[in-house]
Amino acid sequence: MQRFVSHIIISALALLTLLCPQTLNAKDYLDDIYDMSLDENLATPVIKNSKQADKIQDFQYDMAIAFKRTNYEVEIMRNDEVIVITIPASQLFEPNDTALSPLGETQLKPFLRMIKNPGFYKMILVMHSDNTGSSEYTLNLTRQRVNAIFDWFDENGSVDYVVPYALGENDPVVDNNSVENRKRNRRLEIYLVPEKTMIQQAKKGVINISNIAKEK
Repeated sequence: MQRFVSHIIISALALLTLLCPQTLNAKDYLDDIYDMSLDENLATPVIKNSKQADKIQDFQYDMAIAFKRTNYEVEIMRNDEVIVITIPASQLFEPNDTALSPLGETQLKPFLRMIKNPGFYKMILVMHSDNTGSSEYTLNLTRQRVNAIFDWFDENGSVDYVVPYALGENDPVVDNNSVENRKRNRRLEIYLVPEKTMIQQAKKGVINISNIAKEK
């Protein structure tokens, strides 16, 4: 099966590798990811070894297929290393509400596996809105919503490698010129970025999210 081709455009993606941080210890790295821009977090860590990259790309492709088979909207980016899953805001929140709905909890439950294995993935949460209301309103709405999602993950696992962003009305996927288009723009994007445990497993030749090495 042919691999997905990402339609997501990340600004200045070709320049991202220039923004990668120096090698950090575990605590400093965790502090650092919350100071990074979205683009910087999407670009790191860099997988320099081609054999490791091949293993990770194959694993990520299989994970993407599994999510797609359960009716999630799935794409792959960054040379097939990063999975992007888009969930409509209507499946997470009631209109204009910021409390995660029961349906929203159901939609997010498959991702608990990722946060219960900290260090395997860096999970980036990006909440978007349409342009209904002022820029201040849409930014505040997406901030409260992504914080509600982050808090739910915190209550159900580790959020050491979970990074939330609120973009308000910025970065729409389509023009906000119809009811349907505004619905498409109201969304959560979840990026599953390979982290150090996956990279270490790839070096050994076998990747298994259930076989997590203890962090030193």
